[in-house]
Amino acid sequence: MLELRPSCEHCNKDLPPDSLDARICSYECTFCAVCVDEVLVNVCPNCGGGFVQRPVRPARNWKNNNYLGKDPATTRVTHRPVDPEAHARFAAAIRDLPPHVR
Repeated sequence: MLELRPSCEHCNKDLPPDSLDARICSYECTFCAVCVDEVLVNVCPNCGGGFVQRPVRPARNWKNNNYLGKDPATTRVTHRPVDPEAHARFAAAIRDLPPHVR
């Protein structure tokens, strides 16, 4: 189950559970859309994968207790700012490859 991390790992922008601005990689590294587009160029600094929009967990119990009230988002902040120059060097070799072939 997704942790729904509370903020961008790079800029620490708040990304509440209902945020449409949150992006995650397959390891659930979490960044805001601006950092993914402008700093990371869709290359995760931790694994090299790409990003997708993070799903929103329902706030209301529509069915079978599958909602935030039963499975709340984590409050643990992971703030690891990326060195833009080091990331640019890392991403240079793979940024033009589609994430599904990296």
